[in-house]
Amino acid sequence: MSELTPALLLAVRHLSISFVQEGVVTPAVRDVSFSLEKGETLAVVGESGSGKSVTALALTRLLPVPPARYDGGEILLDGRDLLKLPERELRAVRGGQIGYVFQDPATALNPVFTVRRQMAETLALHRPDVPRHDRAAIDAEIVRWLDLVGIAEPARRLRAYPHELSGGMAQRVMIALALCAQPALLVADEPTTALDATVQRQIIELLKELKARLGMSLLLITHNFGILGGLADRVAVMFRGRLVEEGKTAEVLRAPQHPYTRALIDCVPHLGQKRARLATIDHAALDAV
Repeated sequence: MSELTPALLLAVRHLSISFVQEGVVTPAVRDVSFSLEKGETLAVVGESGSGKSVTALALTRLLPVPPARYDGGEILLDGRDLLKLPERELRAVRGGQIGYVFQDPATALNPVFTVRRQMAETLALHRPDVPRHDRAAIDAEIVRWLDLVGIAEPARRLRAYPHELSGGMAQRVMIALALCAQPALLVADEPTTALDATVQRQIIELLKELKARLGMSLLLITHNFGILGGLADRVAVMFRGRLVEEGKTAEVLRAPQHPYTRALIDCVPHLGQKRARLATIDHAALDAV
């Protein structure tokens, strides 16, 4: 991988992670390397179990140790190796410099706290410019972010609990919660999984719009090549813990080089396309590659 440059925000180098349970070692991420420039969107694509989410959580050491074990590598954010940071310094990175949008807002949001309470805690931790004891200033900042992510009547939603929100609205709250700390990097882990097709498209368009407006970098974790058009600058494909292909999104979609990448693309259904059966992935054949 090339040396660090001023435009480079994140560099993951030779990252390997295993899970150890009852003496059995299961490799989850194997010698994975990729980079992300400031203002860029990278999509990490692969099936469930390919190592995508493990890689995303590892960026800020959110994986519990044990059973997780970091076997080697570096995770450089603006040149600092996050795998070597003391826990106290790492807490400032989590949510502050790297924000997360998880795939199921119903479980990611705390069910016993209001939207205001959860966002106010994030502001208190990561936004010293918002006075901690000025209720009006805190409410105004929360309303600003809820409005930015497209929530109608944001002032009224301050007192709402997660169970009072629709799936799409809860995901928008998750995005506002992640962004109100103004991170340099947003990690969106399967942000459309539990949503219907219409709301999925709305969330993808929202992420695209916010990325352009805020100038942040975006790491999108997904299993679906169908949502990448016009959103991701580059794509990295993971298969069984390894990075098997990486390149500009348009080029990978047009001419995939690895059989697994081609299989993933073939699985995407197209409107108006007539097929007797949906395509499936022949894992036994891929094991021989």
